[in-house]
Amino acid sequence: MAVPVFDFGRLLHFWSKRWPDIVGLVVEHLGVVALSLLIATVIGVGIGMLVWSRPVSRSAVIAAAGVALTIPSLAMLALLIPAFGLGWTPSVIALVMYSMLPIIRNTVVGLREVSPAVMESAKGMGLSPLGVLLRIQLPIAWPIIVTGIRVAAQLTIGIAAIAAYVAGPGLGSYIFQGLSSLGSVNALNFALTGTFGVIALALIVDAVFVTLTRITTARGLRA
Repeated sequence: MAVPVFDFGRLLHFWSKRWPDIVGLVVEHLGVVALSLLIATVIGVGIGMLVWSRPVSRSAVIAAAGVALTIPSLAMLALLIPAFGLGWTPSVIALVMYSMLPIIRNTVVGLREVSPAVMESAKGMGLSPLGVLLRIQLPIAWPIIVTGIRVAAQLTIGIAAIAAYVAGPGLGSYIFQGLSSLGSVNALNFALTGTFGVIALALIVDAVFVTLTRITTARGLRA
């Protein structure tokens, strides 16, 4: 098998011819990541709010989320195929599972780091435990929680590329197509386009989260 030789001019020509397809794959990749993150954030922050003050439940939930993260992504996706088939559904389920640990852990850490004195003062002002959680703890813990979501976003962007294994959406299809056709004229172009696209998305999304954290964090809590 001939070793593919990189040709930047040929890569640019490849991009110009397939630009609509590339844009479509980028939109799909962002879509599956955004949907998975939204679901994972609702579930993860909710679980963190429930267990942050319960040592046994907290340890069990974080350990379970950690175990899920150790399962190889290809194995996880393969296990989901019999029950959920191919496409978006197994991709989203896998990405949600991989997002749980950083979101739950950072929610717990953020809520636990709120000073007990602050919470006691809030209770003294007549706030209920739920009111303290929602009006005092969550706003203070918010920067740490968003950092967890940011880490989860980076994980899902990378793992979403592997979801092409189960016919999932996104740039992974170009990577797999390139790897499966090594030796052909455009094999390297397919693989590089998918890889560069995933890297670019990761950098852009990370910058968005940095900006979002700054905008949504109370001025007194900014570092």
